[in-house]
Amino acid sequence: MSDPVEQLVGQAQAGNYEAASQLVAQFYKRIFAYLRRLCAHDEDAADLTQQTFARLWVALPSYAGRSSLSTWLHGMAHHVYVDWRRVRNFTQPQTDEWWATCTTPNPSPFEEAAERDLAHQLYRAVEQLPEDTRQTVHLRYYQGLTLAETAEVLGIASSTVKYRLREALGFLRSRMAEPKQPIPHTLNRAS
Repeated sequence: MSDPVEQLVGQAQAGNYEAASQLVAQFYKRIFAYLRRLCAHDEDAADLTQQTFARLWVALPSYAGRSSLSTWLHGMAHHVYVDWRRVRNFTQPQTDEWWATCTTPNPSPFEEAAERDLAHQLYRAVEQLPEDTRQTVHLRYYQGLTLAETAEVLGIASSTVKYRLREALGFLRSRMAEPKQPIPHTLNRAS
């Protein structure tokens, strides 16, 4: 166990509360940012983040290291979010003001590649994607997970991740070229 995160996991599994606190400190912002982008409200994201870490502490003894802790934790966050959506059963579009307050530890690929207003247009276009495709985009591009990690979190094949990303990128290119285009019927299917 030469990886510092894996060392912390081992210590936390052995009951070391300091190690557990360090794991929370290391992953809280990333999980909160992921959930905030998905649910659009700070309070909901904070609640979902707490639920995710509560699930982590219950499941931590069973963590066997078959995937990275980050992937495992993002998978838990994804399932917490899906459960929350199932109960709430609604969608709310994010406002420009909300997107202006979104911060992550690392700049998104879109912010590095374009001006701020172009990034906002792109974020709005991403929100028009079907739920399954949008979650794939969030995990891969906003959270920076690999294709394999994204597939593992969503419980799908890597080829499905690639297909969703290809579909999303095609849609986003067309929306950015002509913003008033309607959503293609292939992307307008139920999630």
